[in-house]
Amino acid sequence: MAAVDGMRNVTRAATDGASVRGASVRMAESKSAAMIADRIRAKIDAGCAALLAASLVLLAGCADDRSTQPRLAASVAERGAACNTTPNSGCPPCPACPPSAQKPQPAASATLTPASFTDLPNWRDDDHAAALVAFQRGCRALERRAAWRSACTQAANVAVDRHSAQAFFESQFQVFRVASSDGATSGLVTGYYEPILRGSRKRSGAFAHPVYAAPDDLISVELAGSQPEVAGLRLRGRLEGRRLVPYHTRGDIDQGKAPLQGKELVFIDDPIELFFLHVQGSGRVRLESGEMVRVGYADQNGHPYRSIGRSLIDRGELLPEQASMQGIQAWARANPGRVAELLSQNPSYIFFREVPTSEAPPDTGPQGSLGVPLTAGRSMAVDARSVPLGAPVYLATTYPNTSRALERLMVAQDTGSAIRGAVRGDFYWGSGPEAGREAGRMRQQGRMWVLLPRDYTPGNDTRTP
Repeated sequence: MAAVDGMRNVTRAATDGASVRGASVRMAESKSAAMIADRIRAKIDAGCAALLAASLVLLAGCADDRSTQPRLAASVAERGAACNTTPNSGCPPCPACPPSAQKPQPAASATLTPASFTDLPNWRDDDHAAALVAFQRGCRALERRAAWRSACTQAANVAVDRHSAQAFFESQFQVFRVASSDGATSGLVTGYYEPILRGSRKRSGAFAHPVYAAPDDLISVELAGSQPEVAGLRLRGRLEGRRLVPYHTRGDIDQGKAPLQGKELVFIDDPIELFFLHVQGSGRVRLESGEMVRVGYADQNGHPYRSIGRSLIDRGELLPEQASMQGIQAWARANPGRVAELLSQNPSYIFFREVPTSEAPPDTGPQGSLGVPLTAGRSMAVDARSVPLGAPVYLATTYPNTSRALERLMVAQDTGSAIRGAVRGDFYWGSGPEAGREAGRMRQQGRMWVLLPRDYTPGNDTRTP
């Protein structure tokens, strides 16, 4: 669920300001503002390219760089260059730069140490057949990659039973323990889910909160090219006359200031439930007729995520241990007249699309970053800079808020903007309220081992015709 400023563990998103899973603005460190300008000149008037490029970086979010906030802030030097305007240049001035001492986060660095299946706690007790089904589903995306072709070909012919599945994984894969660059083998494991909301195709007193498609005036510039410093950098804004300015914030959108008439997909009955749909990045809406509609991430307004849970903690209205999804929902029920003001503290806003059943059938999970439907209890999100998407991952952690072991073979089929670091996972619990309760409480420590094809070599994980 390439979600996105949106989709990931609700507790983390609510309390730590994490963005939602797999389609977020990713700010790559640039060697200089001029380098970014070079990439924009072909798209924007050359006379103002440098200033506009810097402005775009700023309006995309001057987001802070924390372990739970993956957007990489522009470097201090880059910000300084952005604010050095040339007198009488005729170009619009840059937005003001907030002071920041944050430095860009380097690419995730993982150490993969050879291990064996006997190193995996309770390996023999797992239901390997359930993991095999998830892996087979992922092969729809992996089978054209040279490094995975043989394993996927073999997987297609394996009987779906525990013994056969275990034998398949042991014969086709080699085990590597995942560690961060500092040698740590334990990291944070959170959870996420697909919410189910109540909605209608028509606005009414009961269903008054719209799920919007992406607006026509949202400008998105993706800087692609040979320079790794700018590859994958996406910048968003809107035109105001001849000036490129930040897009409307959540508060502005909720007040009707954005041109979104006609962009309503469905209308939801509860604004706080709609907010958590934004956090997760995708979900299902049960209409009054009984029809179930699935919506998925389409775009984002370019503003950084700000935690409403953190806001409630800072105000003294919730204790840190209360700022879970359930705690925030309870606060909203008790303070209905203050919900709009609370939600406006987070300027980030997610736009959606209606997902056709041909892409994600009703009996499957939402589509993850790998491009295949997720499997409840067997799919997980990882930092793809450290763990290849599609790879089986053995996860050793505990159930939410307990010491009871949760040890099983997962498949890395999703990413998330808050999932950053070598030993970092996000457990997909499934759809609906029960999955939401587990996801909202999950914030555990865990260890990870990645299973790679026996002939896997770095750089060989590419698509072939």
